[in-house]
Amino acid sequence: MRAQFVLSEIWIGLRRNLTMTVAVIITVAISLALFGGGLLIMQQVSQMRGYWDSRVSLTVFMCTKNAPSAACEENGEATKEQRADVESTLKSLPEVADVTYVTQAEAFKDFQERFSNQEAMSDAVREGDIPDNFRVQLENPDQYDKVAEQVKGAPGVESVSDDQQVLEKFFGLLDGLKWGALTVSFIQLGAAALLIGNTIRLSAYSRRRETGIMRLVGASNFYIQLPFLLEGAIAGLIGGVIASGFIVSARFFLLDKVEDWFAFPVALSTGSLLYVIGVSLILGVLLCTVASFLTLRRYLRV
Repeated sequence: MRAQFVLSEIWIGLRRNLTMTVAVIITVAISLALFGGGLLIMQQVSQMRGYWDSRVSLTVFMCTKNAPSAACEENGEATKEQRADVESTLKSLPEVADVTYVTQAEAFKDFQERFSNQEAMSDAVREGDIPDNFRVQLENPDQYDKVAEQVKGAPGVESVSDDQQVLEKFFGLLDGLKWGALTVSFIQLGAAALLIGNTIRLSAYSRRRETGIMRLVGASNFYIQLPFLLEGAIAGLIGGVIASGFIVSARFFLLDKVEDWFAFPVALSTGSLLYVIGVSLILGVLLCTVASFLTLRRYLRV
């Protein structure tokens, strides 16, 4: 009987304040969608950083006949002895984990494979345009400067490139998007909390006669407040479910395209997606329940 009464009170409250309840659900859904989007980007960035941290390398490009640098124009194409000296220097450094020599043919083939989905770029480059090089795997990507100084300007060396410098710009863009989405979501969540408080306050005021009768017959504070708390929790849950739909869409229609755009396997796992959805649902329910509880303590004197 008590459960039936509580359920009937919840239905009455939701029906009486239908417009406000819909507004709460929409606001919560948008807020949680933005919050979940920020978490998805955070998960994606973390996964991509983990993928690339073990693959970031320093590349030492050797001089070729057509190299445009002044050093190569002056000294000509790198000799076997110069290549051997550069390789020996790199392998002797404690900061270096591994050194791999890549011929011009291998460098061209690797380029074609990496940009196979971009015909304009792959067709514009011919074999021999990309110089042979040494790919240096570092013990710690932050040790780039120390290693680069040992080979920069060495005979036969055209230039030294650091993959991390390019990646940091990309990760910086993603970090900006992440924090932007999270900032907007927290502002929206604050607005949702205020809207929930007003909705519960109106619901409590419209049912002040019923709550007065319940007080007179000895109902406990928790029993009187329970329908209002559950109204907020239900609104938060529905908003979280709607937000989950947006999060799943973002995962499959946006973030999954990363593999196609950048040609490396870093798509978010199902576990990461479920984690974001779970956090969003729990946050939605907690936000609405806590906002309802604080409002009831102030405006529902029992």
